[in-house]
Amino acid sequence: MSDAATRIKSEENGREKKSAGSFSTLSPLKIDLRAALSPLAGTIARMEKRSLAVLEGDETGQELLEQALRVIAPETIGIELELQRFDLSLANRRATGNAVVSEAAAAIRELGLGLKAPTITPEKPGDVGSPNRILREEIGAQVIVRTGRRIPGVTPIAGVHAPIAVVRMAVGDAYGAEEWREGEGETEVAFRKERIERRVCHAVAEFAFREAKDMKATVFGGPKYTVSPVYEGMFKEELDAAYKRHPDVPYDPQLIDATFALLLAAEGEPLVIPALNRDGDILSDLVLPMFGSIAGAESLVAALDENYVPRRLMAEAAHGTAPSLAGKDMANPLAMILAGAALLAHGDATMQRAGNAIRKACLNVIHDGVRTADLGGANGTTEFTDEVISRVRELLSL
Repeated sequence: MSDAATRIKSEENGREKKSAGSFSTLSPLKIDLRAALSPLAGTIARMEKRSLAVLEGDETGQELLEQALRVIAPETIGIELELQRFDLSLANRRATGNAVVSEAAAAIRELGLGLKAPTITPEKPGDVGSPNRILREEIGAQVIVRTGRRIPGVTPIAGVHAPIAVVRMAVGDAYGAEEWREGEGETEVAFRKERIERRVCHAVAEFAFREAKDMKATVFGGPKYTVSPVYEGMFKEELDAAYKRHPDVPYDPQLIDATFALLLAAEGEPLVIPALNRDGDILSDLVLPMFGSIAGAESLVAALDENYVPRRLMAEAAHGTAPSLAGKDMANPLAMILAGAALLAHGDATMQRAGNAIRKACLNVIHDGVRTADLGGANGTTEFTDEVISRVRELLSL
């Protein structure tokens, strides 16, 4: 991995890490134009106009968002989108006491779609905290899907070739848990009160098995229920119950520590890994770089209806804000561009066509050697985006 890619990853400490979508491994030259796997396919429920909420971010994250917006601009895709923009920079979140975060969540609830840039999560207690936690809770999200898949011309680590999707809880667990300390000195004790809900466990388990069925994948992994039979055991119960509802889907339950170890030996078999919130966050940070770069896939945060079809969708990148790359025009915009494409793929037929064209253009551009440093290339952020825009216009005959 290049120094630039390493910096992106290393600077995520104290920052929310965002991204991976739910798409099959596609050839760059002969592409199946499915927008997404069936659980995420189709138009967002009740979407009546071409509108989406745009959630601005921090540092390089904001720069990459602007590149993604160039790709979905009218002059690129031939569609006029109504963009409702919200400034979720750390400075504005502090100035508004996180009111702007709730305003953005309300817009996603109304419009059904949101595109979010990476944002800084401050490290000190008593600050504004994570905007992602607030957004996920207030849009009613249950699952986050991040899929590692082959990037054309990029050699994956450990010989992995087939897609690996991490399907994690979007809310609860360690995130937003009440924390406190008691005592002083060597007798000081730290506490954390975590919680998970059966309805969320059920949604993640059901979604994972449906995802695996569409991917022709194995549901693999699971929680550490042996040391936590009450807390993590609830999630294991729902996974086992989902297997009974989907007996045709291969199921290979593993403890979370074994899951990490066995992933390094994964090669040709597609996998779907259901996970608790924190476990899934860590897992996706392992899975995505296995395919070449943490900036190689989008992240989809979904609020599901009673049929486990997304009624609200927020797309983002799987990486942090990379402050050392800010202003240098060298960061990889691929994840943010794919996030925009994923949202279009959940709109009407015209939007879906544009989203498919963007995804195909990205893969073809990389296949033809236009790559940023983390993918082994020498092209800059703007140069990569310019080439994607040109290819999209060709594909849409604009």
